[in-house]
Amino acid sequence: MSGDAGEPDLVQEPRRWRDKGWTAQVIKNEDDEGWAVAMYLDGQAEPALVGPWTMGRDKKNPKPLDGSAFNTLVKTATEVISRHEQQLKAQLHKSLYVAQDGAWLKINLDIVPSDDEPYALLSAEDGAGTRLAQVRVPAHFKLSKDAAEAWIAGGFERP
Repeated sequence: MSGDAGEPDLVQEPRRWRDKGWTAQVIKNEDDEGWAVAMYLDGQAEPALVGPWTMGRDKKNPKPLDGSAFNTLVKTATEVISRHEQQLKAQLHKSLYVAQDGAWLKINLDIVPSDDEPYALLSAEDGAGTRLAQVRVPAHFKLSKDAAEAWIAGGFERP
């Protein structure tokens, strides 16, 4: 079985390991005399993580990669990607609650990024999670309590 670009799924070389959808590549640190390790997720051109790598016993060459180090690097790189995705989601999704006729409504703003025409979806849900309304608004729409209350009072018409 082979992976991307005809490479084997498992590589265990002193400066390059590949397994579990990840590739660790030990590289010369361009900024100084040391070494760095770059972690690539399969299919990605840019590394998910680049960090310093330990020198070997001769103090000139890098320490060889091993299974334990590789597993730690995979865990760290996975966490970096997860935090990045959470941050991106937080930037693209906002929500707040507004009281309306004795019930709480959840108002969501979900930005749909696009190079050509970004926009956002403004939606309202009741306490059971049933969507009551959804309208398309400009991506720069600012969701606030006042804006949400005005939208509700206007019968969920596009602001």
